[in-house]
Amino acid sequence: MFSILVLGLSVLALVWYYLKHHYSHWERIGFPYDKSAGIPFGCLGSVWRMEKAMGMAVYDVYLRSKERFLGTYLLFRPAVLIRDAELARRVLAQDFASFHDRGVYVDEEKHPLSANLFSLPGQSWRNMRQKLSPCFTSGKLKGMYSTSEDIGNKMVGHLHKELPEQGVKEVDLKAVLSTYAIDIIASTIFGLDINSYEQPENKFKKMVSLVRNRTRFNALLGMMIFLVPAVPKLFFRFGLQNPVGLAMLAIVKETIEHREKHGIVRKDMLQLLMQLRNTGSIDEDDTKIWSMKTSADGRLESISMETITAQAFIFYIAGQETTGSTAAFTIYELAQHPEHLKRLQDEVDETLKQNNGQITYDVLNKMEFLELCMQETLRKYPGLPMLNRECTQDFTIPDSDHVIKKGTPVVISLYGIHRDPEYFPDPDKYDPNRFAEETKNYNPIAYMPFGEGPRICIAQRMGRINSKLAIVKILQNFNIEVMGKQEPQYEADGIALQPKDGVKVRLSKRIPKF
Repeated sequence: MFSILVLGLSVLALVWYYLKHHYSHWERIGFPYDKSAGIPFGCLGSVWRMEKAMGMAVYDVYLRSKERFLGTYLLFRPAVLIRDAELARRVLAQDFASFHDRGVYVDEEKHPLSANLFSLPGQSWRNMRQKLSPCFTSGKLKGMYSTSEDIGNKMVGHLHKELPEQGVKEVDLKAVLSTYAIDIIASTIFGLDINSYEQPENKFKKMVSLVRNRTRFNALLGMMIFLVPAVPKLFFRFGLQNPVGLAMLAIVKETIEHREKHGIVRKDMLQLLMQLRNTGSIDEDDTKIWSMKTSADGRLESISMETITAQAFIFYIAGQETTGSTAAFTIYELAQHPEHLKRLQDEVDETLKQNNGQITYDVLNKMEFLELCMQETLRKYPGLPMLNRECTQDFTIPDSDHVIKKGTPVVISLYGIHRDPEYFPDPDKYDPNRFAEETKNYNPIAYMPFGEGPRICIAQRMGRINSKLAIVKILQNFNIEVMGKQEPQYEADGIALQPKDGVKVRLSKRIPKF
C-alpha cells in the first residue's frame, strides 16, 4: 500500500514538473510573455468558467501588456498575441505566405460539413475562395437587394404592431434585427420564403437556439475547434454530430431538389451555389447568372451537396449575428448622441426626398454620414473581436531576433487594437467624424473590422448593405428617444460580440415624410 502511494505521488510530481516546464516555454526562450497565464487553461480560464467569451479573454491579455507581441497559452498550446497594428497587418497581408491558415478544425474527407471557407486550409481554401468570389460582386448583390428590402418592410411592420399609437416603448433592437438578419439569410442564401416575425417557431429560426445552446461542454468544444483541432476531429469521427449542420443539409437538399425538379429560379445565393455545383464555376457575367444550367451531358458535377451546405452554414453563422448587431449598436449609439442622430436623420430624410421615397442599392451606398457611422460602429464593436492564424512556416518578427515557429497559433485582439488610444484617440467615444476626410483622427493601419489580406471577409459588402438598410428603415419610420450614456455587457460565450440582455432602445412611431 505504501509503495502504491509513493508511486502515485511520484507520478503526480512528474506530471506537475512537466506542466510547469511546458508552461514556462516562453520564459525559457526569452520571449516576452503573459505572466498571468496559468495551468491548465492558459489565458482562457475565464472562458472555461463561463465568465467571458474567448475574444474578450484575449482582450484582457492585450490590456496587461504594452509589448508589440506577447507569448501566452491558449489552453495548453503556446501561442503569440500580436498587439502592434502594423505587425498584425503583416501577418494578415504582406507575410500571408507564413500565416495562410487559421489552424481550426476541419475534416474535408470524413466530415465535409466542416469544410467551409472560414476553416479550409491552403490550396483547398484558395480554390473555394476563387469559386465563391463571384457570388459577391455588386451585380449579384443588387440582384438580391429587393429581397432584403422586402424583409426590411416586414421588420417595420412588426415594429408598428409592437409600438403604441402614442408614446414610446422600449424595444430590444438586437432581437428585432437578428430576426431581420436571419430572414435575409434564409431567403438570399437558402432560398426560403419565411417571415420569422409572424412565424417565430419556423424551422430555420429554431436553428439559432441550437447554435446558442450554452453549456460548459459546448464552451470547451468551441475552444477545442479553434485551438486543438485534433480533439474535435476525434470526437466527430467517433460519432459526435453537428445538429445545426445536419438540419441545414436537409433544408438545402430539399430546396435544391425541388428547384431542379420544377425548373424554379430565384435571385439568391443558393441559385449561384447550384450553378457552382452544376458547372464548377459561377458566371461572372451578371446578365446571365440567373438561369438553370447543367453540364453538356446533363450530369451534376463539381462540388457536393455537403460542400454547398458547408458554405451556406458559415454565411449563416457569421451573417446572422454580425449584421443584426452592427445595425443595433449603431442605433444604440445614436440614441446616446443626439447630434449624430439628428445629422443622420436629416441625411435619411433628404435622401428619401431626392429619390421619391425610395432607397436603392446605389443610393444607400452614397449616404456619406451613414457610412461614417457604420465605420465607427465597426471600430467600436467589431463583429469578430479577435482574429486567428496559424504560422505555416518559421517567421522572424521584424525588428527583433524572435521567431514564431511553424505550427504556433497567432491571435490578434481586434477589439484591443480598435480601442487602443495609440491608434484611436479617445477610443471609448463614439465619434463618426474621426473617419471623415476633413477631420480624420485615427491610424488607418489599425482599422481592420473585417480582417485584412487574402482572407478578408468575403461577404463584407453584403453584411454592410443589409445593416445600412435596416438603419435607414428604422430612421424612416420611427423616432429614436435620446438616452443616457452607457456601455453594453457581453455574453460569456460564442465568437462574435453578443450583447448581454439585448440592445434596449426606446422608439415611437413616426409618420414618414416621403
